[in-house]
Amino acid sequence: MYITINKVPINYVEKGETVALPVIFLHGFPFSHEMWKAQLDLVGKTYRAIAYDIRGHGLSYVGDGQYTIEGHVDDLIALLDYLKLEKVIIVGLSMGGYITLRALERNADRFMAAVLCNTRSEADSNEGKLKRAAGIASIKKEGSARFAEEFVKLVFATETFRAKPAVVESIREIIEQTPPLSIAGTLLALSSRTDTTPSLSNIKIPTTILVGEHDTITPPASARAMHENIPGSELHIIPHAAHMSNLENPDFFNEKLLTFLKRVASKNS
Repeated sequence: MYITINKVPINYVEKGETVALPVIFLHGFPFSHEMWKAQLDLVGKTYRAIAYDIRGHGLSYVGDGQYTIEGHVDDLIALLDYLKLEKVIIVGLSMGGYITLRALERNADRFMAAVLCNTRSEADSNEGKLKRAAGIASIKKEGSARFAEEFVKLVFATETFRAKPAVVESIREIIEQTPPLSIAGTLLALSSRTDTTPSLSNIKIPTTILVGEHDTITPPASARAMHENIPGSELHIIPHAAHMSNLENPDFFNEKLLTFLKRVASKNS
């Protein structure tokens, strides 16, 4: 379903009853809301599950390709306003987690609980920024298909390629369909994002942190650092998973997610 958010058509989907407790899912880079399909179906049985394609991804429009995490937070808040949702539970993976952390810092009153998946609070190091710059050069020269081929090697555990090749292929196809302008623009946004670490201690809502044991992009060490700084947070290391933990070990991921949602719901009933 399309709505216009900050002058750009944004695609969003939802499952469940509109009167149910709202849970919004933010996907990673350079994916789409499709990565959350299993969670939307599952969570939508009890809650109002919402996901959208972040500007430039999936079926949302690319626009000018000049993205910032700040702008993505603007889009998120505008979507909540459109849906007339005063407070939601937010679930963000990787880039979706970066957006979540900045939203919690900037618009804390809009969230009742948070799930931070395979993400970190630190800004990119100089080395990380140079890798983003190399990625921009690569996508401009070789296109999305080549970028996808290399990127899936970074986000999945070795055993996932053997045990779940269809999952790997589905993500590869999503990346291939993402316009080069969007990938390049998002890499710039990621490299310029702010460090949200200083504000972690200000997060007062229930928070759970999920990370794959083999994640090399946002490793367990980064998840532990967030856990130590967010009061009362929970940390779960997901076995047999790397950066795409909800797809690589969905049983473990879903069990922890549903348990958390049930607990939050009981406090907000």
